[in-house]
Amino acid sequence: MAGRLGRVFSPQGPSLRDLCVEALSSVERGYDHLAGKFDHTPFRTPDGILDATVQELSKAGPFRSGLDVCCGTGAGLTVLRRLCRERVTGVDFSAGMLAEARAAVPEAELVRADVRALPFTGGFDLAVTFGALGHFLPSERPALFAGVHRALRPGGLFAVATGDLPAQNTGVYWATLGLDLAMVVRNSLVRPPFVMYYRTTPLPAVRRDLRTAGFTVDTVDLTAQDDTLRFSLLLARKPAG
Repeated sequence: MAGRLGRVFSPQGPSLRDLCVEALSSVERGYDHLAGKFDHTPFRTPDGILDATVQELSKAGPFRSGLDVCCGTGAGLTVLRRLCRERVTGVDFSAGMLAEARAAVPEAELVRADVRALPFTGGFDLAVTFGALGHFLPSERPALFAGVHRALRPGGLFAVATGDLPAQNTGVYWATLGLDLAMVVRNSLVRPPFVMYYRTTPLPAVRRDLRTAGFTVDTVDLTAQDDTLRFSLLLARKPAG
């Protein structure tokens, strides 16, 4: 029994039991439970993506202040720390994830809040988010993006790292389809829902919602430095006027 419930990803990572507890929890409670082990899972944004994002965003700087939307354990805060000359701020609604972020980036200002109602107005030059959009239903993205738009100064930049949907002839396509279908079944049977979908954030839809929120949007196709991770960086600019 111990072997079956052993660590799934690494000796420091979550056990199968931990993942089952998370899957049957709300998003907030699930991440509170998993927070201390999250960085030892494949769900943590890879360093290659973070490094490539820093390299690309450094062309648009310098920046004074930065906001990591859904900061989790602080991976995106490490990006902001390398790009921003003054303050960096992370916002998340999981107290457990914020505790890990505080340990990883102690100089950051951390705020516990629902990012669908961000409590900021015009204070940031740069905002980023990594791996979080799947936790929002398509109907919730407009409120999220409107809040980021409000949080940025005129001319501010919102960088969204995201991937294209996999091709239909790949195993990843069928794996993500299966996971999304399993989530639909889970949420029809269990309350509260756990929102984590892989196929609800296609690039055209995300670009459309960003433009509707008032951003101008450019897309940069990037390859991480190890040449194995390919992703897109949406650069959403709040008009200077």
